[in-house]
Amino acid sequence: MKNKFIVLIIFSACIILLSFANNASDHSISKKDIELKIPKGFPKPIYDFKNNKISPEGFILGRKLFYDPILSKDSSTSCQSCHQRVAAFAHIDHTLSHGIDGKIGTRNVPAIQNMIWKDTYMADGGVNNMEVQPINPLTNPIEMNESLAHIIFKLKQKKEYVALFKKAYKDTIINSERLLKSLAQFTGLMISANSRYDKYLSGKDTFSIQEKSGLQLFRAKCSGCHQEPLFTDNSYRNNGLMADSSLNDIGRGRITKIEGDNFKFKVPSLRNIEMTFPYMHDGRYRKLKDVLNHYSSTISHNKTTDEDVTKIGSLSDKERKDIIAFLLTLTDKEFLNDKRFVDPNRK
Repeated sequence: MKNKFIVLIIFSACIILLSFANNASDHSISKKDIELKIPKGFPKPIYDFKNNKISPEGFILGRKLFYDPILSKDSSTSCQSCHQRVAAFAHIDHTLSHGIDGKIGTRNVPAIQNMIWKDTYMADGGVNNMEVQPINPLTNPIEMNESLAHIIFKLKQKKEYVALFKKAYKDTIINSERLLKSLAQFTGLMISANSRYDKYLSGKDTFSIQEKSGLQLFRAKCSGCHQEPLFTDNSYRNNGLMADSSLNDIGRGRITKIEGDNFKFKVPSLRNIEMTFPYMHDGRYRKLKDVLNHYSSTISHNKTTDEDVTKIGSLSDKERKDIIAFLLTLTDKEFLNDKRFVDPNRK
């Protein structure tokens, strides 16, 4: 297993390095590049950019900010430090998030993809607007440990940022609203909708017998929570995991203060799941087969486990392998290698 994991890491690194080689010299963004295109079959976005008109200049500013460690207190940690492009902007290096001074967080890093279809953010839904979501990691003492006021002060001292803000907003005002709107323009366009699964639905690709079986099983066993085409229903569920006593994370209940919400966590999207390990809110599983083993085992369920989870029932070894074969079709290579999202500091 360890060797397989190492091979996957090397393979992932090769993909992104090849992408850098092909695209690193071109960080330009045109109006066509920032057009918001809703994929066929996708619902209407919850965040529609109505009050945050996307522009090439705004997107470029947001991209620059996303990759710049200046946003952290000691200029050591950027948004990209935890959200890695090779992993659909999740974090494959660590089980839990890492911040400044080597501090370790309490949750696994979620992927950044299809953000404009989310109604809330964070595993417990503690943030309800995409624009303000970055405030949480920026100000969290374990993650970036900075204040918005000091970030703005630092940006104002940088001639490059003065110029970038002026290009994006047509004047020299640098404030937290524009900082957050620019980040939203960048992350909001991280849309993944061109996997083999999507091409199969549109008749542009074919599935093997195993993949077709996996799709049928998935729809019968897993779609109660992971609804197509986003592969999440944006709900909060108790998926039967035994709580990690070292983290004492009660999930949604921390926000609502309702006992019935204890140990419920946001249902994540399964798109690009091949690349977004480790899995679960606390990153306890590194392999998809371990995730399937959990859902197939009634021993791991408790009295408050969500009904849709308990309905899954026992899965045979073949059924688990078939479901995993289908899940691998959700990898969107075009998204993972999209040159628009390359670190502009790479030469």
